[in-house]
Amino acid sequence: MIELGKQQELAVKDKFVDGGYKLTDGEDNTVVLPIRFVTKGLKTGEKVSVFVYKDGDDRLTATFLKPKIQLNEIALLEVKELTNHGAYLEWGMDKDLFVPFKEMYDEFETGHAYLVHMYLDRLTDRLVASAKLDRFLDQELHDYKRKEEVSVQIWDPTDLGYKVVIDGKHEGLVYYNEIFKDIQYGDVLPGYIKKVRDDGKLDVSLQKIGYQKIEPNADKIYELLDSRGGFLDLHDKSDPDEIKRRLNMSKRTFKDAIGNLYKKDVIRIEDDGIYLV
Repeated sequence: MIELGKQQELAVKDKFVDGGYKLTDGEDNTVVLPIRFVTKGLKTGEKVSVFVYKDGDDRLTATFLKPKIQLNEIALLEVKELTNHGAYLEWGMDKDLFVPFKEMYDEFETGHAYLVHMYLDRLTDRLVASAKLDRFLDQELHDYKRKEEVSVQIWDPTDLGYKVVIDGKHEGLVYYNEIFKDIQYGDVLPGYIKKVRDDGKLDVSLQKIGYQKIEPNADKIYELLDSRGGFLDLHDKSDPDEIKRRLNMSKRTFKDAIGNLYKKDVIRIEDDGIYLV
């Protein structure tokens, strides 16, 4: 089966048919790889990895070009052009990706980048994109466990925190008071499942959960102490905002980390700060 919108491995069937190579899936399905995409000769029967899309003439076409998004994926793409019908996005192909106005929450602006989901429009049999991610994310079916590591993409701000896309499939939330580094719309970051709610919704942390979180932060503080001659002018009574600004961690995490170091007799804690032993 040849799948529109996906990277797939096909075999060369014939040379120079319709201005290129005819590729096959091993059954009766074929697609043409235009000669303009080929930099070296291909042999009959040779397997090639190609992306399949529809060109400007609406013909099913194979290419060696690497798209920034594939079918049923989410990616941050820049608006190349606005028309009376919608927007065209740059996605690494010779034909831009179309977003109808009905698939936008707010009107796009040229030169700005937006998170979109690419899907197959069944009416036109064409690849199109939508900024209405809610329609495509699976809100319920998952088997995540607390502390599990996931891929997180920063999405929309809310009153409590940022909505995020987890593993490109599910919606989650990262609370503002648990963000200790600069993040931007569209950033893809490692995250950790903090809580699976009764309704299936997911709370996510950008730091490791529990004891696992302490060790890396303890190492970070140790390295900072070592680089500063064995002294750091922060302690368990320091202002939380100052700790967050300087160390990119919460006061709770900081106290857990220095407590860990203290128990191992690595540091001593004084009124003016902490010292390496």
